[in-house]
Amino acid sequence: MTTAPLVLLGAQRSGTTALAAALDEAFRAVGGVFTINGKLPYVLHRWCTEQDVRARHLRVDEMLHALRRKPPLGGHRDRWLQVTEEVLRDAAARVAAGRVPDARSLRRDVVRRAYAWGTRFGDKYNEYLLELDALEATVPDAHWVLLVRHPAAVVESVLRWPGDRPWRPVTVEDALCKWIAWHEPWLSHPRTWDTERCTVLEYGEVCAGPGVATLARVADLDLAPHTAGLVERPGPPPARLPADVDAVWRALLGRRS
Repeated sequence: MTTAPLVLLGAQRSGTTALAAALDEAFRAVGGVFTINGKLPYVLHRWCTEQDVRARHLRVDEMLHALRRKPPLGGHRDRWLQVTEEVLRDAAARVAAGRVPDARSLRRDVVRRAYAWGTRFGDKYNEYLLELDALEATVPDAHWVLLVRHPAAVVESVLRWPGDRPWRPVTVEDALCKWIAWHEPWLSHPRTWDTERCTVLEYGEVCAGPGVATLARVADLDLAPHTAGLVERPGPPPARLPADVDAVWRALLGRRS
């Protein structure tokens, strides 16, 4: 069980948003705040560097634009955005005055203060999976939860994904290659072997119930009242996976909790 910050991550179309919605409700029930695509550590990694601190020039305008252009979801979204803007503006003033020793400590402080009004906090953002070192540096005490889904189901969902997404693959082969690339960082990162700080869940097992029970124990939360939206979309039996995809999939299943 943990009351550490909870970070949910996974490849796109793996069910992370649906699970994050359940976590948002469960966190609010105990006075906490869970943002869905808050992405504050991801933005800070790009716009709060050692060079920015040395130059006394923290580009809060760029960070706020990124946070508000596609705002997070969740019941505490508006309040979180307001508090985060206040925290970032204060950080910029301190950087301009030369009162910040280094960028890493500032990133940690900004995240802590942005969520300090909740009893506990967490965030879901898929792209954290691509920058695990930066995530660990900014939120070192977080518990990571990786949600994985069968690659055939992910690819089918990716290919029918509507909207303006110029980075979306358009062939099965490219989507499978992207699926591998997104999971390789987890399989190669030393921290992910630590079951006290990392949990791997499979989306089908989450929808069926056992995965939710595992996460409830890990997070010390009652998730059962909030899981109605966790439904695996039925589809045809998956085709035989290419050998390299199958190897990554089996490795991920071998890590699941």
